[in-house]
Amino acid sequence: MEELLENVIVRKQNTIQIEDIYFDPYLEDSETHSARAIFITHSHYDHFSKEDIAKVKNEDTILIIPKDCLVGALDQFDKNHILVVEPNQDYVVGDLRFHTVPMYNINKGYHPKENNWVGYLLDYNDITYYIVGDSDETPELVGTKCDVLFIPIGGTYTMDVEEAVSATKLINPKVAIPTHYETVVGTKEDALKFQKELEGIIPCKIYER
Repeated sequence: MEELLENVIVRKQNTIQIEDIYFDPYLEDSETHSARAIFITHSHYDHFSKEDIAKVKNEDTILIIPKDCLVGALDQFDKNHILVVEPNQDYVVGDLRFHTVPMYNINKGYHPKENNWVGYLLDYNDITYYIVGDSDETPELVGTKCDVLFIPIGGTYTMDVEEAVSATKLINPKVAIPTHYETVVGTKEDALKFQKELEGIIPCKIYER
C-alpha cells in the first residue's frame, strides 16, 4: 500500500495532491505555487476555490475544469493554460493521461448529471488513481477500475459510508482513501467505520486533516 501512496497527500474535503498535481485545492494552509496541473471536479465553492487555487498555481500551471468553471477561471488563467473537459473523454496534457468519469447524484439534487461534472481517472507513474469527486454510487463509478481510489463518504451531498463501502467493493482497488468528511459534513468516525468495514478486503488509509 505504501508504495502506491508514496507521493500522495490528502487534506480537507477533496483536496488531493500527487507530487505537483493538485485536485480540488481547498483551505490550503500555505502558499506553495508548486502546481504543474490543477484538476477541478465541479464548481461548488469547496472544490473550485479561486483563493486556494491562487496559493498553489504559478505562471506555468495548467487548469483542468468542467465548462461551468470557465468564466471564473479566466480571472486567474489565460486560455492557453486552461483545458475544459467533458465526461467520458480521454485527455493528454504533457505526460498526464486521464479519463473523465461522470460525477453526479442519483437520489439527491446537489450534483445533477446534466451539469457534466467529472471525476478523474489519472494514469501516472504506472499507477491509476481515481478521484471520484462528489458522486453517488453510479453505474459509471462502479464500472471503473483503478489502483488507488479516493471516494467521498460524508453523506448528505455524496455517498454515505455504507454506499461508499458498497461502491469500493465493486471497484476493488488496491487501496481506498475516504474523502469529503469532517469539514462540511461527515466525521472522523465515519472514516474509521469505512476502514473497519473494508478490513481484510481492501486496504484503507485515513489521512490526518
